[in-house]
Amino acid sequence: MQIREDDLTGEKIADFLREHLENMHEITPPESVHALDLEKLRSPTVTFWSAWDGDELLGCGALKELDAKTAEVKSMRTATTHRRKGVASKILEHMIQEAARRGYECLNLETGSSPEFAAARALYVRHGFEYREPFGEYIDDPNSVFMTKKL
Repeated sequence: MQIREDDLTGEKIADFLREHLENMHEITPPESVHALDLEKLRSPTVTFWSAWDGDELLGCGALKELDAKTAEVKSMRTATTHRRKGVASKILEHMIQEAARRGYECLNLETGSSPEFAAARALYVRHGFEYREPFGEYIDDPNSVFMTKKL
């Protein structure tokens, strides 16, 4: 598996992210969907990575800088055919290492509270994230959980 910074111009990643957004809207009420679209992922405050095996897209993840000491994990997604194979763990480990290298003191994230997000929540707990209150512009929402990891 090769994890590389992605400029978000490829057709495969655009399709993958479109599918991600559609899936989020299928399982989450619209007001609780916080996934970023392609244009918002191209923000200068966001660094996006994709994971590949040859020309096969395995997954992705992003870091959004909130301030000089804090970043947010965004757009974590694994291709359906590659789930439960460690792809998300490798991407998350890569992002945690990069966040530490950049000097961030903590990583925050928002994810869903429904059963569909149980694997994601378990992944974050395994990597040292703990539950916390809403942060930034998020509000308390029964469809969301918030987590943080000190670096």
